Amino acid sequence: MNPFRNLTVLSLEQATVLPYLTYRLAQDGARVIRLEHPVYGDPNRMIGEIFLGENRMNSYFMAINAGKEALTINLGDPDGLALFDDLLVRLNVDVFATNQLPRNYEKLGIAYDRLKSIRPDLIWLGVTGFGPQSNEAAYDPILQARGGLMELTGEAGGFPQVVGIPLPDMGTSEHAYGLVMKALYERSVTGQGGRIDLSMFMSTTSWLTVPITLTALGKTISRRGNTHEFFAPVSVYPTRDSYIYLAVGNDKQWAALTGLAGFEQLAKDEYRKNAGRIRDVANLNQALAEVFGRMTTAEALAALNQIGVAASQINPIAQVMEDPLVKGNLLWAEDPKTGTRITLAPPPFMTPFLKESGGRLTFPPRFGQDNQAVYGGALGRSDQELARLKEKGAI
Repeated sequence: MNPFRNLTVLSLEQATVLPYLTYRLAQDGARVIRLEHPVYGDPNRMIGEIFLGENRMNSYFMAINAGKEALTINLGDPDGLALFDDLLVRLNVDVFATNQLPRNYEKLGIAYDRLKSIRPDLIWLGVTGFGPQSNEAAYDPILQARGGLMELTGEAGGFPQVVGIPLPDMGTSEHAYGLVMKALYERSVTGQGGRIDLSMFMSTTSWLTVPITLTALGKTISRRGNTHEFFAPVSVYPTRDSYIYLAVGNDKQWAALTGLAGFEQLAKDEYRKNAGRIRDVANLNQALAEVFGRMTTAEALAALNQIGVAASQINPIAQVMEDPLVKGNLLWAEDPKTGTRITLAPPPFMTPFLKESGGRLTFPPRFGQDNQAVYGGALGRSDQELARLKEKGAI
């Protein structure tokens, strides 16, 4: 039996950080219901290409919202707030999550103390940019800039660059996932819910393990392009037909590399130890580039794999999807309305729920698509009542 099938998550979510968390919970088999304002909705619904020829179902939204239900609700309306309270009780909500600014907690009626009075064992999660005392707006690139990630990304002496994926968003989601699991365990032991306040900025800076420790010791840590601060050779090298990334992790691997045909001239005494290779890394990388430039990528990888030195070609995303370790774990969803099938990224691990479903999740929900089923079916509101609530803008 999968215990997560009995878990209900109500999430007032938008953008990426919270939707990715609830997407992870949906992969466990939890029931995830996303809440959106009936007029504005999630802005990410309107980002990317128009999908299915429908409004609010754009391609960017598809990536992290499969496996969920969707309700529209105006928590600023008394009738909307009454519906929300009814949802908490009638659906036996276990986790409520929001990435609203803290100043909106009281205004929208979602503050922890109020919700705790309705469901004492509720786990409440508030994800903010800079903590519950701050109402400063936060977007992923801003957090990358302020949190040091951009300082560490890019070519040495060149412009700072953003990381290729939104790490502050998705990293915070992963931290939130762990905290929710911890809270669920604590609740199973004590019977008590609790409040979790998670700052995206704190999540971002928590990744700066080595940079912060070494900076405090007086070392300047900044971007170095594709090279490594402490190991050499570690970099990208052009081959005859593409590029490879090579990572030599110790002196034994270096000795094995210089034993390969074509690399013998690099078996210099001053390069025997990693420290010597670091001291002359620019010349070393130039010499390696000349050797690899005479090889195809396939030839280089075959030789390096044979001696146990880590290397890879630089794969475009389409090729990553064809990797045998990825292809069999890709997730998918099919639109029951149009039959359109979408492919989704693999999970970090195949959960029992995903194994049972064959990697299938329900299709990303249309805007407010579950209003009738939840408000009418689960909460027992009549069609006339729902029409009235919709007309006044409560749903």
